[in-house]
Amino acid sequence: MSCSGASPEQRQQASEADATATTFLASEHQHIRYNPLQDEWVLVSAHRMKRPWQGQVEPSPLKTVPRHDPHNPLCPGATRANGEVNPHYDGTFLFDNDFPALQPDAPNPGPSDHPLFQAEAARGVCKVICFHPWSDVTLPLMSVPEIRAVVDVWASVTEELGAQYPWVQIFENKGAMMGCSNPHPHCQVWASSFLPDIAQREERSQRAYQSQHREPLLMEYGRQELIRKERLVLTSEHWLVLVPFWAVWPFQTLLLPRRHVRRLPELTPAERDDLASIMKKLLTKYDNLFETSLLWPSSVDGKPQQALKLMLREVSRAGLLGLGCRTKEGLSPAISAFFLSGAPTGSEAGANWDHWQLHAHYYPPLLRSATVRKFMVGYEMLAQAQRDLTPEQAAEKLRALPEVHYYLRQKDRETAAIA
Repeated sequence: MSCSGASPEQRQQASEADATATTFLASEHQHIRYNPLQDEWVLVSAHRMKRPWQGQVEPSPLKTVPRHDPHNPLCPGATRANGEVNPHYDGTFLFDNDFPALQPDAPNPGPSDHPLFQAEAARGVCKVICFHPWSDVTLPLMSVPEIRAVVDVWASVTEELGAQYPWVQIFENKGAMMGCSNPHPHCQVWASSFLPDIAQREERSQRAYQSQHREPLLMEYGRQELIRKERLVLTSEHWLVLVPFWAVWPFQTLLLPRRHVRRLPELTPAERDDLASIMKKLLTKYDNLFETSLLWPSSVDGKPQQALKLMLREVSRAGLLGLGCRTKEGLSPAISAFFLSGAPTGSEAGANWDHWQLHAHYYPPLLRSATVRKFMVGYEMLAQAQRDLTPEQAAEKLRALPEVHYYLRQKDRETAAIA
């Protein structure tokens, strides 16, 4: 349709007419998608993947990480900054954070003198969980029983701290790029006297959906994804992993239980075993994506307060829960975010949380390669989130990846060559 000499209104009408006549392809045409869990929208612009990359390329990862460093405060037998000596642990190790962001005895800031200047009390407890005594392993390289032991610690610490606090969040930052200062496989646990912003949004959204449709939002969403299949990555007897329809990070995934579960401690032994198994498979796929240790933010959300939220924030190389993984050059710093979120706990535990479904988020930021990540800047900071490939394309890539870790395949090849 010719627009020469037309007024702005006529050109706009002509443009809309052309758009209507074109067949929509999600992989070619930008569009926005709604996230009903957090009540926000994401701009999908898959055609941007065709542009040449001239932006930042991350530096090469660390060449090696020693299995045991007596000067590393997270290693067995090491002395921490406060003078305490770690036990010679041979499994998981849980201890109080030496530099907590939340303390149980902080004073109340008092009443506000103006509605634009509000402050409220923030109290809590911060702990650290070491997953393994070795510094040079990652979750995908740990055995299923070892990962199951980590799951059990997550459940027990959630139950313990959830008896007093309304929100328990387990999270990990992995890699120097994400601000992680220690390569040893570990995560943090923050229990707070308040419900954080994201948890509040997920709580409102799930409660509103249950009120309107008479079933939990994430239960119905999981059933729909099982029917549609195009965004599924992994399924097992008790769990499914998918790239959400509304995913923001390039290879973001959502892990859901098949039955209605509000909090992590409610999982049966069989469900915990299966969770450890499917996590290992997912994290292996993440590492195999760019053959680097990928870290991701993930969360399992349950009801607010009695909810566990595991969050590994803003990570960009392959790995899970802040664990590094060996690459061809040595140990790569995993970068990603992981959240495990359950329903609220503490004084809120007795309320009706049937609208809440336990779930985990993984947010790996790598986009094109092991050294090119997705940046959330400019438009994302000032307007709304934007992604460069469709969730369906991301799921297809993840599904096709092997479930045997590339490092183990490389070692098998080396062994065969020597033989």
